[in-house]
Amino acid sequence: MSVSQLAKNLKGSEIIKIAGEINELKKQGQKIANLTIGDFDSTIFPIPQDLNDGIKKAYDEYQTNYPPADGIPALRENVSTFLKERYSLDISTREIQISSGSRPLIYATYLALVDPGDKVIYPAPSWNNNHYCSLTGAHGVPVPTSADNNFMPKAADLAPHLAGATLLALCSPLNPTGTMFSRQDLEEICDLVIAENQSRKAGEKPLYILYDQIYSMLTFGEHQHYNPVSLRPAVKDYVIFIDGASKCFAATGVRVGWGFGPESVIEKMRTIIMHMGAWAPKPEQVAMASFLKDSTAVDNYLSSFKERIRESLQTLYDGFKQLKSDGLKVDAIEPMGAIYLTVQIDYAGKRTPEGEVLQTSEDINFYLIKEAKAALVPFSAFGTESSVNWFRASVGGCSLEDIRAMLPRVKEALAKLK
Repeated sequence: MSVSQLAKNLKGSEIIKIAGEINELKKQGQKIANLTIGDFDSTIFPIPQDLNDGIKKAYDEYQTNYPPADGIPALRENVSTFLKERYSLDISTREIQISSGSRPLIYATYLALVDPGDKVIYPAPSWNNNHYCSLTGAHGVPVPTSADNNFMPKAADLAPHLAGATLLALCSPLNPTGTMFSRQDLEEICDLVIAENQSRKAGEKPLYILYDQIYSMLTFGEHQHYNPVSLRPAVKDYVIFIDGASKCFAATGVRVGWGFGPESVIEKMRTIIMHMGAWAPKPEQVAMASFLKDSTAVDNYLSSFKERIRESLQTLYDGFKQLKSDGLKVDAIEPMGAIYLTVQIDYAGKRTPEGEVLQTSEDINFYLIKEAKAALVPFSAFGTESSVNWFRASVGGCSLEDIRAMLPRVKEALAKLK
């Protein structure tokens, strides 16, 4: 069957491939500590009760017709207030677009700004930018990062690539690493973008920043979230923010996201989302508008939710640090934000008890799935080379008890490698 060139070039998700392996083992009755998916087990991490009740109430009141293309007014108004109270950002309702989660907002940003062949800069690892480049025909430029800077890009890493670029895609806290920009690093990147735009001629397309801060309320300890506009107000006309309820309220299936930025860009994104029909369901919008307005309910939920996520991440981090102390070739980076821990499992070239050589990070991962009943995601699924033996561990779908029980199995499995 003949299909479009775009369809021919589409690549599937590596995470889906890993999920297939996990599901096959589950069919055999095996229990896997699944640290792969960036989602929440709703029996462990339910959405806020007030939000749950509000959604039911909205359905009972038959709030089931089409919402406005930009989102219901009450939600955009309360998002605007929320952004002012939580981030000190002055965003008008005309600069806010509601959608069914954050993915349509990211895709709409690409479609609104990027022409085929335009250069898009993004760090590696990062989530899905390679696929969005493929979907839009962009010339994607992945910029390698390293553990030395917690896999966050620095201005010096990005500077050689910004000339002529249309979009710089950034995320903090970062999926897949759970690490964050320091104030200084983000300030220096903003200064680069400002200088690049000042150097461009009249009528030349500017360099925009796509800033994904969907995990911004999930930060731990002394780590603080920063955003470009608060640090450098001069960059406001060039930043499109991606945000929403999916992660901070464990509400991935509720599908309420909000993007905001220059009105001229948001207007075009609105039209794209309208033609895609990628609206958040109206009952969920009504309930979210009510929930965001109740600061006490939001704070109460976040306080408990963040502590439980932090405990799971810290347990996993301490466990891998103990394995390192025990002499195993593993490591981990301190959890800073989001629901992810970055772990290193440096066993490429080692041989399994069956004589198979683990040549890539994917090989290591599938070995641990089978031998330790522990599933991670190698950074190769996020744009790095298969030789990079670092992995994402997501704690949203795993209980604290499952994490504790998994660590001895990982130790035993790695000890078998020669």
